[in-house]
Amino acid sequence: MSKPDTAQLRHYIKETLRQAWPVLVTSWAGIVFGVMDTAMAGHAGAADLQAMALSGSIYITVYVGLMGVVHALIPIIGQHFGAGRHLDVGRAWGQGVWVAASLSLVGGAAMLFPDPWLAFSGDVEPAVRHSITWYLRALVVGLPAMLLFRTIYALGSAVSRPKTVMKINLASVGVKFLLNWVFIFGKLGMPALGAVGAGVSTAMVGWLMLAAGLWAIHHDPYFLRFRPRVERPDWAAQKELLRLGLPMGGSYLIEVCAFTFMALLVARGGMYVSGGHQIMANLAALCYMMPMAVGVASASLTAQAIGARDTVRARNTGRAGILVVLAGALLTAIALVAGKSAILRVYTDDAQVALIAAALMQLLPWFHLCDAMQCISSYLLRAYKVAVVPLILQVAALTGLGLVGGWWLGFGPKAGALAPALTRMAPGAPEGAGTMWLMAMLGLGFSAALLFIWYRHIVRRQERLAQAGA
Repeated sequence: MSKPDTAQLRHYIKETLRQAWPVLVTSWAGIVFGVMDTAMAGHAGAADLQAMALSGSIYITVYVGLMGVVHALIPIIGQHFGAGRHLDVGRAWGQGVWVAASLSLVGGAAMLFPDPWLAFSGDVEPAVRHSITWYLRALVVGLPAMLLFRTIYALGSAVSRPKTVMKINLASVGVKFLLNWVFIFGKLGMPALGAVGAGVSTAMVGWLMLAAGLWAIHHDPYFLRFRPRVERPDWAAQKELLRLGLPMGGSYLIEVCAFTFMALLVARGGMYVSGGHQIMANLAALCYMMPMAVGVASASLTAQAIGARDTVRARNTGRAGILVVLAGALLTAIALVAGKSAILRVYTDDAQVALIAAALMQLLPWFHLCDAMQCISSYLLRAYKVAVVPLILQVAALTGLGLVGGWWLGFGPKAGALAPALTRMAPGAPEGAGTMWLMAMLGLGFSAALLFIWYRHIVRRQERLAQAGA
């Protein structure tokens, strides 16, 4: 089939941007939680920053993996919405609630026992270990609310109503800042809990957000047409959710595991290297919100087109998403280079932590470009309910090349082998941490290439099937 002309492409780009910007604001508001925790814990002390780095990495691993399963609702609901099956939209959301509630039990159990996670980090000071344990316990309480809220996020995204969740997330930022100030630094008569206070405030905000989300979908006329409701578990619907959601969650988990195990391994370099790495990881996560937001928007619109059996619109929507992500990634890379000094001043007052972070940040623009393209390709495949093959490809690229390769060349038998390349690309970066980031970047680039090849195959197959059925 021919490519869309300039006017058509502009239309698809505008449609993507119209849906993507509220998702982006929502994502930024969510990531501000992590930025806020890191910055405020960093000002509380280097030990609190290390505790934040390690416990945050453990939590994010658990949460993002489970969130990926819940996000299977986006293509499922999107295709129902595109086909005009409004009652099935509300029914699918209710089945997602059961999945989210069940997953919160699994995630809570994984976070109650941090010692197996910390075994990768060598000797962790007792005070830091204590903070990690209680931070995670606080988040065990908040995890059910945050996963259930993700079902509302998926519903809003899939039916092109992302502003509802955006408003809730924006309001939560102010509440989170206030509660952080109270619990981290010990204000209004509360004890100063340091990093643990960040976990307490996150759990409290999670339940407030869930309450606001449930109120919204049961009072907004736009959502009422879907009759969002929680019925008895439908095992056929649960099976469909898990068949798509488990490999999606696996893909999310593979992506975030690199950050987690990098943080755990880098902790061997001490609190200054760990703190510098945490700033780098936090910035990478903040930058990732742009391609993720466009990915969610593109996947939702593509799924709607597939539900409506419009393969041309599905393909062109995907093409528009790719172009938007590429342009956004280039602009983000330029901003990272130009604003490095100002960014570091926001994160830390510690000169040594800032020095290490500045050295690692030399890799961040390249890392982000690879990460962005890998992100959009994986989301577009999910719109077609394709998740197993992408998971296999990501395991090979991100885990095999990126994570295992990073350990092998940064901390393992071949430690130091990439020192010449690292000196050229990021002079002054700690050898172990710098090598892990360099290999993670290569893994993301390889993953992006493989996923784009498979996406092109899926799009062509879908169009052939549509032509055969016409």
